[in-house]
Amino acid sequence: MIKFILLFLSGMLLGILLCCLYFYQKRKRQKTQILQLCDKIDAILNGKDSVRFEEFQEGEFSILASEIYKMTIRLREQNAELLQDKKFMKESLEDISHQLRTPLTSIMLLVPALRNQELSRQERICKIQEILKLLSQMQWQIETLLKLSRLEAGAVQFRINTFSVSELIAAAVEPIAISLDLKNVEILQTIPENSMLTGDKLYLTEAILNILKNCMEHTPEYGRIQIQVSQNAIYTGIIITDSGNGIPEEAIPHIFERFYRGTELSKTGFGIGLAFARKIIASQNGSLQVRNATPHGAEFEIRLYQITEI
Repeated sequence: MIKFILLFLSGMLLGILLCCLYFYQKRKRQKTQILQLCDKIDAILNGKDSVRFEEFQEGEFSILASEIYKMTIRLREQNAELLQDKKFMKESLEDISHQLRTPLTSIMLLVPALRNQELSRQERICKIQEILKLLSQMQWQIETLLKLSRLEAGAVQFRINTFSVSELIAAAVEPIAISLDLKNVEILQTIPENSMLTGDKLYLTEAILNILKNCMEHTPEYGRIQIQVSQNAIYTGIIITDSGNGIPEEAIPHIFERFYRGTELSKTGFGIGLAFARKIIASQNGSLQVRNATPHGAEFEIRLYQITEI
């Protein structure tokens, strides 16, 4: 009996020792894994991109390692986005500085010329008008950039109403009506009677105005701009076609990029009007595409899909 008890106690003692050894080894392995994780996290924080977690595929730390790996991937993506944003901001500031420098330089040359006492009254008026024109261009550019930035930041609250398409087109044409007359450019409109549209009329007017300005700038004297409107159950279509020389094929994929001025076509503008127009239209559940018309000219197609709210 005593022998049995001794064997039982020996077995219990051995079991306890084995359990202690198991937990000791487990604790030691966990401590090692914790140190390994800390080393990997430290490497990530120091900018190392090649950190891997293959040794944590099994065990209790696999879930934690998996979540840390996911976080690492996300941090890398965010870092890449931040670098891209930083590059874009740098390029944008350079473009803005360049485009503002040009009219500022002209103004700096015109202002001293006004001091010339030998200038006739007509010459003085012409120079003042040129200065006002340059200041107006700068004001438009700055205001458009601010609006575009607010749109991209999602800080614009659209006012959704239902209105006549004819009213929308008329409001867009009005600001450039005098310029069209001076250039003898004819506007031809085909708008179905009682055509209605739901959206923010003020912003849509500005989008169409920017497209019309672009068409006017590239339409020769005695040319024409056609505006054709169509409606169906899905969307309202507005096609604006000018009678200019069209767009170089290599420029078409970039024509809506901000500050794109890679061709002779784009060097007459500031490179933000069409980018602003597309952003407005896209923000109101629409699309804006461009292609060359037959036999010549540029053709802008707007599709504003039927919506009740944004």
